[in-house]
Amino acid sequence: MTRLRACIALLLFLSACATSAPNRNEPTVRNPRLANIQRAAKLPWTDGGQCVVREASQPWAVLVEKCYRTLDHDRIEFHDTTGRCSFASADAAAVGLGFCVLAAPEIAVGAVIVLGVVVIGVAIKEALNAYEFRHAYPEEAGTSRGTKVASREAEAQRKPKLKPEPAGLDRQPPAPPVPVDRTGRASCEPVPVPHAGGDDPHNECADWFPPNRYRGKDVLVGGVRFDALQVGVRVLWEIKTDQFDTYNAFLRGRVIKGQAAKMREERNIALSCGYRFVVGVSTEAHREALEREAPELEIVVTGCRR
Repeated sequence: MTRLRACIALLLFLSACATSAPNRNEPTVRNPRLANIQRAAKLPWTDGGQCVVREASQPWAVLVEKCYRTLDHDRIEFHDTTGRCSFASADAAAVGLGFCVLAAPEIAVGAVIVLGVVVIGVAIKEALNAYEFRHAYPEEAGTSRGTKVASREAEAQRKPKLKPEPAGLDRQPPAPPVPVDRTGRASCEPVPVPHAGGDDPHNECADWFPPNRYRGKDVLVGGVRFDALQVGVRVLWEIKTDQFDTYNAFLRGRVIKGQAAKMREERNIALSCGYRFVVGVSTEAHREALEREAPELEIVVTGCRR
């Protein structure tokens, strides 16, 4: 018993030393997106946290699913201290243990150990700074989208129209603005935008399977990003290539609930704009699990692999 207590004390000590202390200046106002970004700020990311910021509005388990590959795995250790992440095979354990531990709603003490000091990723730092700015100076940031739009319109009226800049000097934004109709709502007109970076197998599947009308592009419809617009028909696609079959029962349940909630929203937008909505998953097990959770979805097996 003494040895066991000593081991537990050592593990707690190592965990405390290996992870960074929380920032005292961290925003106190909590919402799901901010909570996810703050939680991710304590972990090391190879992409500076770009994936985290992009997926921060998703449930935490879905964010982990999307961004797990961008963790700095050389600096992080996972320990199944609760026993919830036991796997049937060693291969599955190698793939899914860390994923399962990290996706839990609350991480047990000692379950995640980061080696060295965590330097907050550039994208995460920018997102936190932007949040602090909006709450510190709401009159400058604009308390609503309407305020921002009105400010831009007033600015445009004040400024004289300048002659066009020479070709080659234009800076193309990372994604075009979402078109709006006369009521100010997001338009149903499809707008191609570059695929989200960092997941080539997923993007390749989205291009060749439906197949995608806009190769190398996602498409914005009704203010929502879809993975593909099928050639020749009005069908929008959501593609999933995660290794669902390697997850244990606990993780499967959390991932499916998060995915189903997001897909219902996407389906509603697609239908309201006159499109069908189809989900493509890599395996039969993933399809069956999604159908049980959301039978209203149209789901097909793509066979795409990571």
